[in-house]
Amino acid sequence: MIALLAWWEIQCISSRVLRFVDINLRSIGQVMFQNNPLTGLLFLAAVAWGSYVGGVPRVFIGGLVAVVTATLTAQWLHVDDESLKSGLYGFNAYLTGLALPTFLTSSALLWAYVVLGGAVSVVATLGTANVLKTWKVGGLTAPFVLVTWLLLLATFAFSGIDSSALGYGGKVTPIDPASAQPLRIADFVQGVLKSISQVFLKGNGISALLFLSGLVVSSPAAAIFALVGAIVAVVTAHVLGAETELVTAGLLGFSPVLTAVALGAVFYRTSPSVVAYAVLGTVFTVIVQGAMMVALTPFAIPTLTAPFVLVSWLFLLPRQSFE
Repeated sequence: MIALLAWWEIQCISSRVLRFVDINLRSIGQVMFQNNPLTGLLFLAAVAWGSYVGGVPRVFIGGLVAVVTATLTAQWLHVDDESLKSGLYGFNAYLTGLALPTFLTSSALLWAYVVLGGAVSVVATLGTANVLKTWKVGGLTAPFVLVTWLLLLATFAFSGIDSSALGYGGKVTPIDPASAQPLRIADFVQGVLKSISQVFLKGNGISALLFLSGLVVSSPAAAIFALVGAIVAVVTAHVLGAETELVTAGLLGFSPVLTAVALGAVFYRTSPSVVAYAVLGTVFTVIVQGAMMVALTPFAIPTLTAPFVLVSWLFLLPRQSFE
């Protein structure tokens, strides 16, 4: 594996086209904090499969269009070269490119929206980094959340882009206890796998296995924390009495998965204390996910990864060393 990556790096040095491809693959991998082109390729394959079986190839295309747009925009803005080559200016755009075709009806203006979202996400990434550097925390996927929320909300003000797939805001009502059913083993496994795949807005078990494979080739620790985060999220959501369909669809687990990876395998050195800290953050992310789903119901927009961003900031700001 190391030899393969070394060979690829040599090829990229001698080819601007391959370097461009490399940047975009690393951008896709950075959605889960992995600066690895092979990881990005496996993630791309997972999204392709999930989009194909879901009958929405436009989602796969949207991600590609947005990440390429972001890379070109970052080059135009003369961003830091090392960060650019590591894919740090493209992962928010990639998620935006996946989200817009997922929640909006296909049209010519949708693709203009995707290009706009990809470009603006770079600006948002730069701005967020400048604001947060005082507190020594990263922007994470906050630019994706902010840009996508604004683009989705704007569709209710314009008739050119069909937002009917979003539905419309309504009154918040308490969950019906009858909707929280006992989880069978098959439901539990499905919930765990889809919690992982929903990070990329894909509810597919095979895609989840490809995502885990992409993590393994780059960081086995990240793969373990992603799996543990998904398990903790499913168990927590079920114990709290969440609607079973939401649990099995992974819609309460994708942000907790990202929190588990961020706290357990990226920003802190793994240790027993860090594991406990990551689990605590993962459990709390499930709570925040539920809270934000309720809060955003009147606006008819999805939470996206906002719960992950808020909880990760909260748990990173103390800068606990765990020594």
